[in-house]
Amino acid sequence: MAATLAGMTTDNHPRPGAGRDLAVRATGLVKQFGDQRAVDGIDLEVHRGEVFGVLGPNGAGKTTMLRMLATLLHIDGGRAEIFGHDVAAEPHAVRRLLGVTGQYASVDENLTATENLWLFARLQGMPRTEARTRGAELLEQFDLTEAATKPISAFSGGMRRRLDLAASLLTRPPLIFLDEPTTGLDPRTRGQMWETIRDLVRSGCTVLLTTQYLDEADQLADRIAVIDRGVKVAEGTADQLKSSVGQSTLQLQVADPADLDAVAEEVRRLIGEDAVPSPEARRVNVPLTRTDQAVDVLVALRDRGVAIESVTVQKPSLDEVFLALTGHDTHDHTAADADTDTDDSPELMEASR
Repeated sequence: MAATLAGMTTDNHPRPGAGRDLAVRATGLVKQFGDQRAVDGIDLEVHRGEVFGVLGPNGAGKTTMLRMLATLLHIDGGRAEIFGHDVAAEPHAVRRLLGVTGQYASVDENLTATENLWLFARLQGMPRTEARTRGAELLEQFDLTEAATKPISAFSGGMRRRLDLAASLLTRPPLIFLDEPTTGLDPRTRGQMWETIRDLVRSGCTVLLTTQYLDEADQLADRIAVIDRGVKVAEGTADQLKSSVGQSTLQLQVADPADLDAVAEEVRRLIGEDAVPSPEARRVNVPLTRTDQAVDVLVALRDRGVAIESVTVQKPSLDEVFLALTGHDTHDHTAADADTDTDDSPELMEASR
């Protein structure tokens, strides 16, 4: 899906005092296609000014949920509000508050970057002069000025995605939905997109981001909801999610491999755990139930005369979190599940009618 839903005027404002500091509030969201529940009772609260990440594999229901919140799909069950406006009852008000960038660029291949932005602006009711001015501002903001007169067919994938995001910002919406914004991009371009997203938040936008990339959620999101097979299975900051599923690990590298036994003895005495040695690397991993136990171990080893070359304390990765919560990683999904979040899905056909 690729759609730009920033509304028909430029004087869009959230409802005063509605939902306090919430940009998005959803309770019990349900979307069903035949016997399959693509979204199954999801609750969601996104605070103003944050990046909220929705993490899950292909087919988890992320895109379907986003389409319901963006008024592209009928909500079968539950309720959703955008800045206090009911999504089902006030769709036009909701669209005026949103910019949506989908998984694939919506730009016209036969037009230049300037022409695309001008067209999108005019379709959204912007006067001609303002459309040209705003388009030029966005081309500069997204480092596309030098390519302004080139046809889109000459653009790289990263340039297309940046232009698509620029189009969703024409009317300066306070809330941006980004559906897998870095899918298919090379690492350098992904990094550029990450910085662009951070800039959006610094400028006052709220961002709801779906992704299947754990490092992306870890880097960008203030809070993360983990979704699997249409159900929200966890929510919190990256640190909270990591802390909820496992211990931290103290990793020590000793100067003398002969000291590995001494390290194991001190670890067993102090915290009652067995250290995991790697003699070839002169390294030992110590499971911690509390991070401050690392200090106790280091002090005891210093007093015993054990020379330490390097020290790190690591929390579980988001990969480990997702595996612990769902029993599989973010790239595991069945063929049936995968149909849920593709552009050929039933919900997109419904939305296009």
